[in-house]
Amino acid sequence: MENIINEPKWERVETVSGDIYPELIRGLLESSGIPVILSQEGAGKSAYHFSVGPLSEVDIIVPSEFLDQAKELIDAFFAGKLENNNEEDDHGIDDDKPSD
Repeated sequence: MENIINEPKWERVETVSGDIYPELIRGLLESSGIPVILSQEGAGKSAYHFSVGPLSEVDIIVPSEFLDQAKELIDAFFAGKLENNNEEDDHGIDDDKPSD
């Protein structure tokens, strides 16, 4: 009998549609040290290519210990709070300044 006591419990943190959002969210969470599974159920991903509707839905699944942190990151992502608003982060280039 396998020892399942130390195995993490996985929970759905979000469901998104399309091709791009699941991969963007996976990258965001993984770059923050959160393990991720994308569950692409239904015929939408395998037999047919749907990018809208229920057949395009993808569950974002994380270990329960990361659930709150993952939810905060996903909420911030959809709220646009993760965008880079600092012009200095563009490698010091300011498009409004004339070049010397």
